[in-house]
Amino acid sequence: MNWLNAFKITSLLEGISYLLLLFVAVPMKYYGGDESMVKLLGMPHGIFFMAYIGIALWIKTQMKWDTKTTIIVLIASLIPFGTFYVNEKYCK
Repeated sequence: MNWLNAFKITSLLEGISYLLLLFVAVPMKYYGGDESMVKLLGMPHGIFFMAYIGIALWIKTQMKWDTKTTIIVLIASLIPFGTFYVNEKYCK
């Protein structure tokens, strides 16, 4: 298995699920009183988040990331659109 390709796909899915959760599901919950989207998107996002962190730590030596870069890659998962940035900048 090519772990870099797995990381690229996971970072894309994690980023999309985070944006959907943050900008669709949470507003529906708090402004519309409908929790169904949070329940629907929460678990997949959590799985993608954990996979993103795990694969990032697994491939850091293969990608020759120093400590600073590794921290940036990990913190990017907490910032909206951060995983897309990582995918573009660090996954070449």
